[in-house]
Amino acid sequence: MSVSLSKGGNVSLSKAAPHLTAVTVALGWQVRASTGTDYDLDASALALGPDHKILSDAHFVFFNNLRSPDGSIEHLGDNLVGGAGGDDEQINVDLVAVPPSVSSIVFAVSIYEADLRRQNFGQVRGAFIRVVDQATGTELTRFDLTEEASTETAMVFGELYRYQGEWKFRAIGQGYASGLRGIATDFGVNVG
Repeated sequence: MSVSLSKGGNVSLSKAAPHLTAVTVALGWQVRASTGTDYDLDASALALGPDHKILSDAHFVFFNNLRSPDGSIEHLGDNLVGGAGGDDEQINVDLVAVPPSVSSIVFAVSIYEADLRRQNFGQVRGAFIRVVDQATGTELTRFDLTEEASTETAMVFGELYRYQGEWKFRAIGQGYASGLRGIATDFGVNVG
């Protein structure tokens, strides 16, 4: 049975599915208003150490880097249009293979070329993140971002993290007006 989270809420995935070894983190959205240009929202995952900073630039998994160095995090590919109402992009996480140096994995969504296309999350609706048990296909938790965003061009949707030997998930919903660059910079990615 899926646990529906509100902003700031968390759930133990290990307790919900005691034999959990791998999850698919699925993200979706719909477009509320059109600017005449397609919306290209991009999901990404950042593997963080105990200091809540990225382990290395190679641990930033997104459309230009589909796998973490150890292969435990894998982006299943960029959906250039999305917005159909279901899962638009998915990222697989092999929880058993995630190295002990990774204490959390943050999942973000950004609007590609948002400034150039004059697009922001105020024009997006129905955004969500959900965590699915890969072995059974069962949805374990879901967070529907219901807050009205306005000028944000990127958002941290949620976070998988380790706590006292368990894998947990936290609903975040934090927006950034500075796009993916702002998120990357906050977590220590060298954006050049």
